[in-house]
Amino acid sequence: MQKHIWMMVVKVSVVLLLFCGKALTFVFSIVMLCWQAVKESDIHNVVLSYLVHNCFNETVESFTSCTGMKQSADSLESMEQRKKILHFALEGDALKAIELIGQLAPELLEKNKDLHFDLLSLHFVELVSSRKCTEALEFAQSKLTPFGKVQKHLKKLEDFIALLAYEEPKNSPMFYLLSADYRQQVADFLNRAILEHANLPSHSALERLIQQTTVVRQCLSQECGQDFHLFLWPIAYYLFPCEFLGRAYTIFLEGLH
Repeated sequence: MQKHIWMMVVKVSVVLLLFCGKALTFVFSIVMLCWQAVKESDIHNVVLSYLVHNCFNETVESFTSCTGMKQSADSLESMEQRKKILHFALEGDALKAIELIGQLAPELLEKNKDLHFDLLSLHFVELVSSRKCTEALEFAQSKLTPFGKVQKHLKKLEDFIALLAYEEPKNSPMFYLLSADYRQQVADFLNRAILEHANLPSHSALERLIQQTTVVRQCLSQECGQDFHLFLWPIAYYLFPCEFLGRAYTIFLEGLH
């Protein structure tokens, strides 16, 4: 059986070397995965990583209870604190989020000026949305203007201040700054920063897998062209006796487009 597998590996390698050149490394890795059994514990770790990253506390407790996985009390408490901070940021109460960050990670905002600016900008936007223009201008002058010394902050600062010039800020060219999408963008940045500060992965295992898969697909498409699947499609069925594996491999290749 082992000899048969390695014969198939050699066949795949030769074909890919002839047709794909540098893409061989990427495709070969994918082919080898077909023979590697994925452990159930690995799947559990990927799922748990995603749940913890996104602060799904109750789901984490249920999942660990069902799978027998362990999660420390400190980890659960830290996740709960992070969830509260993200909640306030998403709701527009950035000052409360900043206060809680000071309790959880006192040095974070001092070290991460980009994040500090983004959180303060959320409060400014909330004031503008509430038509508290005078208060918003005073806040910008006292809290946001000092960040204008840095060029990358200056452009964003100009966009924020420009909101005050419109009677209906939502109809301005900078309307996206008032959107839930912008708050989500800042919250995601905040989440990654808190995790990084605690020496934890800033992206979940699932996100990294998706990123790696995307890179592989892009490289295959660039190196082998859009017709890459036309000659690998029959090879997949020839090399993999199991129809399901052949079909799964075909679906992946079709995904290149």
